[in-house]
Amino acid sequence: MRPVRVPAVASAVAALALVSGCGAAGGLESAGEAPSAVEPARLWPDLPPASAAPYDYGEGETARIPGITVPGGDVHRLDPVAVAQAGLKAKTDRDSGLDELPDVTVRQIRACRTAPDDCPVLAPYYFDLTGDGRDELVLGIRMPERQLAVRAYRADGGGRGEEGDRADEGDRVGLTRIMSTSDAVISVELAGKDLILRAPSVISGYEYRTAWSWDDRQQAMLATRDEILRVPERRTDRTAPTPKSSGSAAPTPDSSGSPADGR
Repeated sequence: MRPVRVPAVASAVAALALVSGCGAAGGLESAGEAPSAVEPARLWPDLPPASAAPYDYGEGETARIPGITVPGGDVHRLDPVAVAQAGLKAKTDRDSGLDELPDVTVRQIRACRTAPDDCPVLAPYYFDLTGDGRDELVLGIRMPERQLAVRAYRADGGGRGEEGDRADEGDRVGLTRIMSTSDAVISVELAGKDLILRAPSVISGYEYRTAWSWDDRQQAMLATRDEILRVPERRTDRTAPTPKSSGSAAPTPDSSGSPADGR
C-alpha cells in the first residue's frame, strides 16, 4: 500500500485543534514536537562498490520457445505439454543455467504422450501477470527431491498486432518464457499480479517467501522481494476454525475456477 500524504492545510487544522483542546476537560493534549527523521548511517563508507553481482539467480532471463505459435495470441489454446517439450530446446538470452532440468525430468517430459502417468507437467494456470489485459501461461514441473520448477510464458507482443489490434488467426504470434525458477516449495500463490513462492527454511518455525513481479523495462519477471518470515503457530485445539475468505485474488485459470487439464 502506498503511503497517504496529508495535505498541509489539513495538517494545520489538525494542529490547531490540538492546541485549542489543551487543558479542556477530556480534551486532546499535544504530545509535543514529533522527532526528526534520522538519516541512515553508512557503515564502512570507504569500501569501493562491487563491480559485479556475486550470484546469478536467473532474474530477467528470457527464452523464445521454438516451434510454438500462439493461435490468436491466446495462451489458453496452447498444449502445456507441447510447450514444456519445446522449451527443452529453448536458448536463453543469458546462460545462468537455472532453466535446466534434471535428466530424469527431461526424459519424463519427452515421454508425456506415451507415459502420461509419469508426466511431470502439472495442470496449467492462466493469469494476467504483465497488466496488458491478456493472460500469461504458468506451468509447474515436478522434479526429484520434491523440487518444483515454476515457469511463466507470454505471447510475444501480448497477443496484439503491429497497430495495437488484437491478433487474429492469421497472425503468427510466438511464445517467450519470462520466468524460470525452481525450489523445494511449500506452495505457489498469486497475490495481485505477483507470484509468491513459499519455501521451507533451515530455521525451525520460519520460511522463505519470494515475490516475482513483472518488470516492463526488463520484459521479464523479477524476484522483487525475498524475505524470511516466522510461520504462525498452528492451533492445537480440536475445533477447526471456520474458513474465511481471504479477499485476495484466487487462481482462476478458466471459467470453471479449476486448473485446466495439462495432460
